Amino acid sequence: LAWDIWQLYYAGSAAGRVAPGDKSIVYGGVPRTAAGGEAAGTVRLLTNRGYVVGYSDALANPLWAAYRVQDLPRIPAPAERPEKFEVDRRTAARVAPEVYSGSGYDRGHLAPNFAIATRYGSAAQRETFLMSNITPQRHALNAGLWRELEMKVATSYPARYGEVWVIVGPVFGASPPRLRGGVAVPEVFFKIVIDEHEGRLRTLALLVPQGAPADAD
Repeated sequence: LAWDIWQLYYAGSAAGRVAPGDKSIVYGGVPRTAAGGEAAGTVRLLTNRGYVVGYSDALANPLWAAYRVQDLPRIPAPAERPEKFEVDRRTAARVAPEVYSGSGYDRGHLAPNFAIATRYGSAAQRETFLMSNITPQRHALNAGLWRELEMKVATSYPARYGEVWVIVGPVFGASPPRLRGGVAVPEVFFKIVIDEHEGRLRTLALLVPQGAPADAD
């Protein structure tokens, strides 16, 4: 019990300390919940080796994840994909991987395995398999358009711009359907890609619906 209380309320990785002006992972400061976002409840900030998450125990979902991808002379081969997902005990929701079994939804990453593994190493890669980084995604999206976009952000964009920052997350309806364990199912996903060039910003902002075809442009 003492360990759980420490993890939930006092540990640095759960307290979510991101210093103002720190652009090592998050660009422009930690995202804030907009007006009308009361359903999300308190947002728990979770800091990891290669990414930061804003987590909602009320929705049993990450509301956003932020990460930074730098260009490399040669992108290394990532370590072998971890065999299983893990409960994140820093959350109160404690979503288990089994909640998704038979639900019709994939365990969709917000901070992606490949980008984090190739820039931050195998320990950071394993942290992308924490359930606090996972949201329900239709398989056609997860394995199709979304994966293609993740790879462009991990390879093409850094090669062109030197480095990019990403903020990504789910968008929920007024009364979202729920999986077992209270996991809310998003209608849409957003992804914002940010490049800083000579003191100016260039951004790309996308809204991608759950029903996007696998071969969509």
